[in-house]
Amino acid sequence: MFSSCAAPDTLQGLSWLLCYLTTGKHIDFYWSFLTVLTLLAVTAPTALAFGFGGAMMARSQYLALRIIGKGYTAMVRGIPDIVFFLFFVIALDQGIEWFMHQVRCPDWTDPIRNGLEFRVCPEAKVPNNSAAQLWHSVYGFVLAVITFALVFGAFAANVLYGAMQAVPREQLETAEAYGMSHGQVFRRVLVPQMWVFALPGLSNLWMILIKATPLLFLLGVQDIVYWARELGGSKTSAYAYPHPDWRLYYFLFLMVFYLAMTKVSEVVLARVQNRLSLGQATAAGEAQRRAAV
Repeated sequence: MFSSCAAPDTLQGLSWLLCYLTTGKHIDFYWSFLTVLTLLAVTAPTALAFGFGGAMMARSQYLALRIIGKGYTAMVRGIPDIVFFLFFVIALDQGIEWFMHQVRCPDWTDPIRNGLEFRVCPEAKVPNNSAAQLWHSVYGFVLAVITFALVFGAFAANVLYGAMQAVPREQLETAEAYGMSHGQVFRRVLVPQMWVFALPGLSNLWMILIKATPLLFLLGVQDIVYWARELGGSKTSAYAYPHPDWRLYYFLFLMVFYLAMTKVSEVVLARVQNRLSLGQATAAGEAQRRAAV
């Protein structure tokens, strides 16, 4: 980055450290923090949408929808995350390419599967082999978001289902007695009331999601843990900036980063919980009423 860094062998002290911390690989390391934060920002609402849909189907009056909703939560929650991440991403990627193969190469005669090999026509590759590296990174990131959202959406569905069940039935019956339709009761009474019961469980899921971001490397995304391991490892003379094994310091830095994220999350979630508990017939709401007296 700096012209003085052209000859690393002549550098010493802080000059060497400055040049070392501004190499291209370290720039990728810094960008990987943005990748993790973007994953959290996109995955959280997406997983909540999956969870809300799963909870809605689990409460449906139609048997088929109930089976789908409860089957989704039971299946995903019962499979270890690492197994699901390794299997689902490969299956989804191959499913997309198989579909594109059927659309773009209908005259293809060679078998798509040959033992462990999976081969489609070049036009069916997603993204195309000639595409820029940026699009390969975006594609991998989208697959990661879908995978994270499906996994954590199942847990969110279970939390939201329990929160909906926790809303007093008397309130729903009172709303129906006032002439509200089923949809109005759902939108105006059930959904606003359920959040105070759902937030503790959703808060735990958010913390678990933060800790699960290092699983990105399983999906082919170079995350902060990947770069900390690569940059902290001892280098040889083949590298411009050789150094001893510094992985301990890199991982200590990541520990501080994750602890800071969880602490900020705790403060924000506690304020949201206090806000939602105002006037509610819950333990937190009762504590607030007593404190106000």
